[in-house]
Amino acid sequence: MALLLWSCGVKQNAYDASGIFEATEVIVSAEISGKIMEFSIEEGQKLQANTFVGYIDSTQLYLKKMQLLTNVKANETRRPDILKQIAVTEQQIATARTEQKRFENLLKSNAANQKQLDDINAQISLLEKQLTAQKSTLEKNNKGITEESSGIEIQIAQIEDQLQKCKIVSPITGVVLAKYAEKGELALQGKALFSIADIENMILRAYITSGQLTQFKLGQSVSVFTDLGEKGRKEYKGAITWISDKYEFTPKTIQTKDERANLVYAVKIAVKNDGYLKIGMYGELGIKGDQ
Repeated sequence: MALLLWSCGVKQNAYDASGIFEATEVIVSAEISGKIMEFSIEEGQKLQANTFVGYIDSTQLYLKKMQLLTNVKANETRRPDILKQIAVTEQQIATARTEQKRFENLLKSNAANQKQLDDINAQISLLEKQLTAQKSTLEKNNKGITEESSGIEIQIAQIEDQLQKCKIVSPITGVVLAKYAEKGELALQGKALFSIADIENMILRAYITSGQLTQFKLGQSVSVFTDLGEKGRKEYKGAITWISDKYEFTPKTIQTKDERANLVYAVKIAVKNDGYLKIGMYGELGIKGDQ
């Protein structure tokens, strides 16, 4: 009887299509497995985007992070100080060069022979090669330690990412429709925790006939009407955001302007909610100027 009365009311008012109000709904699932330590939301509660509402046990992840940070520090203690390591060899080269100049002067005054100068030159050459090899070895060691530390830091970043996923947050601003888990329960990765819908920005999914298709276009401003009971019929401003490119059979719960139409096209109209529109409520669509 209520549906019959609603249908009669619709016929008394000019409209181009009718449909049902929907909202963008998001189901928030656990991103990591563990015991739910805190989960403070209630159905019907309004949440802002990125609001923290609970968390999953992260003790083991935190301890793993602490262990990796300790490994980084321990790894850095193995890093050789190149300047200190080569200081002895550089000093030996400096001393040998002093001896080289002394023997060159002695050779000029015939106080030394050529072999003594050749020996000191050979010693300097050997020390320089040792210094080059020493620097190369130390630099490779440092590079290896740096790469090892980088690998540990990547592991730390992975742990930090998992720690962030332990937090339960609201992805959008909206109202909690359903709560699927409670504090103390074991959450498995992928398990639904709660669903939330953006009811401030409603969507009227209406259906139009193929004959009406040419009257509608994306971005077009339209009028949306809904029956508020004793408060009468209320008009809202809307804009078409989507038009289906495929036809379908008319849903049983939907009436079209031409009731004989079997095949219809779905359209979506974005409507700003003033608080009176509800998910599942019927609405009527009219092109501005037709009402």
